Amino acid sequence: MLNLAVLLDDSAREVPERIAIIYEKTRLSYAALQAAANQVANGLVQAGIRPGDTVALSCQNLPSFVIAYYGILKAGGVVLPLNVLLKPREIAYHLADGEAKAYFCQEGSSDLPIGQMGFTAFQEVESCTHFFLMTNDPAAPSPIAGATTFGELMHGQPETFETVETHPDDTAVILYTSGTTGKPKGAELTHINMLLNARLSDTMYPRADHDVHLIALPLFHSFGQTVQMNAGIYNRATLVLVSRFSPEGVLRLMDDENVTIFAGVPTMYWAMLNYAGAGTYDLQKIARNLRVSISGGAAMPVEVMRAFNEKFRVTILEGYGLSETSPIATFNRLDRTIKPGSIGLPVWGVEVRLVDQHDRDVNVGEPGEVVIRGHNIMKGYYKRAEATAAVMRNGWFHTGDIGRRDEDGYFYIVDRVKDMIIRGGFNVYPREIEEVLMTHPAVSIATVIGVPHERHGEEIKAFIILKPDTTISEAELIAWSKQTMADYKYPRLIEFRTTLPMTATGKILKSELRQAQQT
Repeated sequence: MLNLAVLLDDSAREVPERIAIIYEKTRLSYAALQAAANQVANGLVQAGIRPGDTVALSCQNLPSFVIAYYGILKAGGVVLPLNVLLKPREIAYHLADGEAKAYFCQEGSSDLPIGQMGFTAFQEVESCTHFFLMTNDPAAPSPIAGATTFGELMHGQPETFETVETHPDDTAVILYTSGTTGKPKGAELTHINMLLNARLSDTMYPRADHDVHLIALPLFHSFGQTVQMNAGIYNRATLVLVSRFSPEGVLRLMDDENVTIFAGVPTMYWAMLNYAGAGTYDLQKIARNLRVSISGGAAMPVEVMRAFNEKFRVTILEGYGLSETSPIATFNRLDRTIKPGSIGLPVWGVEVRLVDQHDRDVNVGEPGEVVIRGHNIMKGYYKRAEATAAVMRNGWFHTGDIGRRDEDGYFYIVDRVKDMIIRGGFNVYPREIEEVLMTHPAVSIATVIGVPHERHGEEIKAFIILKPDTTISEAELIAWSKQTMADYKYPRLIEFRTTLPMTATGKILKSELRQAQQT
């Protein structure tokens, strides 16, 4: 048997009294976390969930995310984590495409009504038969008529459960991602993919007797899920959860909880670096405790890294990976030379090459597409054999990213083949935004690019040609987009045009649009 839930089973057996999760005033021991996950597993089995069934999960960084995640795995289910910023239309697509049989959804707040949006989407998907609402007060009744609460699912269920046997190559998690064309695709990650990636922490940095992870990265994303939650549970660490990142909140928790490991996207480091109140915290104490700081999700600007290292007296370790690689592929290790601007060396058991358009290796210093193979590569895109074959060629996963390698074997990301935008660590796919924009009655054609942004890395800009005899302002179209798309997706910048640069075949030249933004 190799079920990813063995991470929790092992730690709960070895250190049952150790605090596993801290969230605000809540402190859960490993024994309590194990018991709660077992209750969820029992409840799911009673509800008719069978091994191999997909169960969706929309939840911020709360104890209930961790409980549900391992409960689903224990029952033999496949976890389908969803971005909490998705709108009902987007949620319904993921539930239907991922063939989810059940859906755990956080209640949320008036500012972010995750529960109501999730229930609206759930009602549109006939194949999804169970909806479990994670109420803000675990003991409260459901504020949504017809929704079973998380507490009701767990109530009266035994606190013991024999984890369902799964095979190493069975799917454990489906993470939705996308290329430059088509709708989002679900990357199927197996139990062995996820387990070995979590255990890479053994070779990335030395293990401590008791680490304290501060997790501000969203757990629905592969970075926070693997590098911190699963790796932390494997290492019997304490996980300090942050539901919404703020520099003051993170620095306060680093000070109060003696945090030893932090991982973030570059914008988080940028926000802490520029936070005027940083001096009110004991930065010397934070630096003494913080033995590992990890950056990923987007390229870390060298100047931000340098300034952060100088101010906070810590060394940021940068790595690289994708949802399809579980996610870690390369990393700057503490036991090797750390090169600012580099994504480091391939991790244990993983090979990385740079190739030209004919899949031939390029020379040192020359740009080439990053291709990867190893234990971290996904099983494939769910129900998409052609899309899988397009990226899995000759036994290597083709990332679509352009990199270079120096004489010491360190890799650097140069550019992207794909048109994907990375805004604040989130992947944004232009085609999806363009298609939504063109559903507006005033929009004739739309094209979307990423433009440089100091804080977010990239900002989303849309170029619009309006239909004849129609008018709409930039502010009106932005407001409409905000209501239609997740907050990290909608364009903040809109430029109206009468023409767009095109090739002879009618393909819009985004390269010219990007170049114009640089001048």
